[in-house]
Amino acid sequence: MYTIRVFYPNIVAGPSASLAAARNAFQRHRGMLRTREALRLGIHPRTLYALRDSGELVSVGRGLYRLASAPPLAHPDWVAVALRVPRAVICLISALAHYELTTQVPHHIDIALPSHSQVPKVDGLPLRVFWYQERSFRAGIDTITVDQVRVRIYSPEKTIVDCFKYRNKIGIDVALEALRNYRQKVRKLPVKKLLEYARICRVENAMRPYLENIVVIPLRN
Repeated sequence: MYTIRVFYPNIVAGPSASLAAARNAFQRHRGMLRTREALRLGIHPRTLYALRDSGELVSVGRGLYRLASAPPLAHPDWVAVALRVPRAVICLISALAHYELTTQVPHHIDIALPSHSQVPKVDGLPLRVFWYQERSFRAGIDTITVDQVRVRIYSPEKTIVDCFKYRNKIGIDVALEALRNYRQKVRKLPVKKLLEYARICRVENAMRPYLENIVVIPLRN
């Protein structure tokens, strides 16, 4: 009769070696790993939980850990939103600030959610929620990587149109400043794209006169 022996690298190496290997793996990935990524790299769940329980790892979100000694996150609030409210899209003032299209200083994290969605329960974050109709909500979503986390944000063009849509809440001056700043940043203003989003958001009539003024010549359908 033959005896079959199964070797587990983390166990054979011993607890100390396993912890050291796990720390090195996190350091090679800028101090942060998802649980599935850690397991794929050969970190045993017991090792992962031991580091967590000792305080060497902190939970950033569900299934995401980072070294407590790692440099602070550049945008911890955005990371928290992306992880806790994955359907949310960064919008309006927060998006304008990201694209450097406003002089406004965001005091909230502006997020968009579809109408009739469940109100997000995120303690400790200064969220300001805007409810979008489904078609408007889906239009113009881009994805960026912030602190190794994928964050959903509206494109510059969609953001500008949204500012006209919500001009009564954020101020028409904010929308106009964003449009002017964007005009200065791009070689050619994407009028067709702006008008497309304006139609989707049902704000074309309100926005068209300002676009005509920005591009000087009248717009044609």
